[in-house]
Amino acid sequence: MKFKTNGLILKEQSIHEQDKLVTVLTSSHGVIRAFVRRAKNIKSPKCASTGLLCFSQLSIFENKGTYSIDEAKSIEMFMGLRKDVRNMSLAQYFCELSLNLCPKEQEADEFLRLILNALFLLSNNKKDPWLLKACVEMRLMGLCGYMPDLVMCDCCGEYEAPLMTFIPKTGKLFCESCSRKNGALGIVAPISVITALRHTFYADFEKLFSFNLNEDSLKLLNVISEAYLSSITEKDYLTLQFFKMMSD
Repeated sequence: MKFKTNGLILKEQSIHEQDKLVTVLTSSHGVIRAFVRRAKNIKSPKCASTGLLCFSQLSIFENKGTYSIDEAKSIEMFMGLRKDVRNMSLAQYFCELSLNLCPKEQEADEFLRLILNALFLLSNNKKDPWLLKACVEMRLMGLCGYMPDLVMCDCCGEYEAPLMTFIPKTGKLFCESCSRKNGALGIVAPISVITALRHTFYADFEKLFSFNLNEDSLKLLNVISEAYLSSITEKDYLTLQFFKMMSD
């Protein structure tokens, strides 16, 4: 069976002298692994268009669960990422998240759209990398079905207490008073950060990245997003550690 789809190259691996194996996040088939013959030949149109972090139009042949890319035409190569080591490391973190969280061999258009938009903003320095990171982490959790309960305090129903406590393990929210009464152990944040956290889950996609926080609040938002992601996936991300090292 042969089909055409758009896809982002998440990972590439050399196979023999001229071929390679790539992992692609496609709109129609989610994450798949595909062989690309003669992809390392610089004269081949498949050379650049199947490189890491290249978004391309792909013609793919599938036979008994094995995929091979027959043709590839690049749509966007995100060249701006390759000029900044920190931004490139964050982009690779997005790739690692995609490999771990995006659906395999099933439709994944919303996942691909999220990662592509984040990469575009990152490549063109249009948004703070830490804001993009928190948005991608939390929206991915939502797309995977791990929605926290951020509407109100889980105990009394308070919506906007000055300080609220988020519990990463349960995804629940408590106002300051109920947190003290119940001994809830979590991350205490001002309502401005909680509002931003709600935005990452509940905002329309077109408005997902359209907010700003000061530096301290953005750091706290990232503490929350990382804690929630870690509690759900139970996985350490080497690319995240490298991004943090490049950000120091």
